[in-house]
Amino acid sequence: MKKSLLGLVILFILLTTYTPKFNFIINSNLYIQKIKIENNSIIRSDKIKEKLSFLYRENLFFLNIKDIEENLKSETFIESFSIKKIYPNTLKLIIVEKKPIAILHNKKKKFYISDKGHLINFIDIKRYNDLPTVFGNGRNFYSLYKDLQNIKFPLAMIKSFYFFESGRWDLIMHDDKVIKLPITNYLPSLKNFILSKSNNNFNNYKIFDYRIKDQLILN
Repeated sequence: MKKSLLGLVILFILLTTYTPKFNFIINSNLYIQKIKIENNSIIRSDKIKEKLSFLYRENLFFLNIKDIEENLKSETFIESFSIKKIYPNTLKLIIVEKKPIAILHNKKKKFYISDKGHLINFIDIKRYNDLPTVFGNGRNFYSLYKDLQNIKFPLAMIKSFYFFESGRWDLIMHDDKVIKLPITNYLPSLKNFILSKSNNNFNNYKIFDYRIKDQLILN
């Protein structure tokens, strides 16, 4: 009985005085010291690191992803990102950037429109200088763009899109031809324009006006 009691006392002393090495490591050696940014070509790495500078006070093991999302949400060129923890103290951020398809001009403000229909804060980027321009509030532009893709319209021909308050579009080509679309059911008009390109008289006209139902007015 005495031996059992002595064993319990010794076990109690060991349990109350032993500090696991794991807790010590978690508390002292896993604080983030390096942040690496990869896969970004537009957003500067130093700008991202500046926004994430608060992480140098954080423990890599207990990293809160929502804090990173909150600090990067103003970077509208970021489509998504993934994180890789490199123990003991390095955080790697792999960026996926949005792809602009047009430049929106609306009330003296400019934005890029991405290939998923998102607005991106405008910065002058040389590689995107030749993107088509969209004038107006850009409402329904993305659905129009997808329709153009689906019917294999030669998008490279389009210089500008003009949106009118009535809810319809004009498409301006690089050769200055103008397609005036109706408010609704504009797909037959676009398909007709594609077919018209093979007509011998195609180059004789600048305006293809489809605004009146079942009519094409050439000028």
